[in-house]
Amino acid sequence: MSQFDHIAPEALFKQLERATLEDSLPAVATLLAAVRFNNDGLIPAIAQQHDSKDVLMMAWMNREALEETLTTQRVCYYSRSRQKLWRKGESSGQQQLLVSAALDCDGDTLLLQVEQTGPACHTGRRSCFYIAVNDEQASITSNPLIDPDTLYGKKNES
Repeated sequence: MSQFDHIAPEALFKQLERATLEDSLPAVATLLAAVRFNNDGLIPAIAQQHDSKDVLMMAWMNREALEETLTTQRVCYYSRSRQKLWRKGESSGQQQLLVSAALDCDGDTLLLQVEQTGPACHTGRRSCFYIAVNDEQASITSNPLIDPDTLYGKKNES
């Protein structure tokens, strides 16, 4: 039993601010009930390559996608454009396998440590973050690893 078991969901993350390594946390279901999904029922999920620490992409998860990811260890997101679950790699073959997941201090953002197979970006690049900007100019920081038409077997319209 955890000292946090009887905390109301809306107060749980505030109480966890003082938690230590020695504290036992409530069950995952209790923790997920306290996650601060936005008004659309979504939470931003940042995918990071577990060994290199490269930030690969950001996508959205609803509770069902988060629960599936935790259960299967294969990353599943929620596609806002298609209004359905999107299992990373289902059309491209470029999967993300979950190594670990962590919620931020407010319970409103998720960091996924993943093992990415091939490119993470629909452009065929390893990372979606390839457009560098500063106060004077923008530049491309990486070339595609795979042509998007080859990656998806059709003309990519994203």
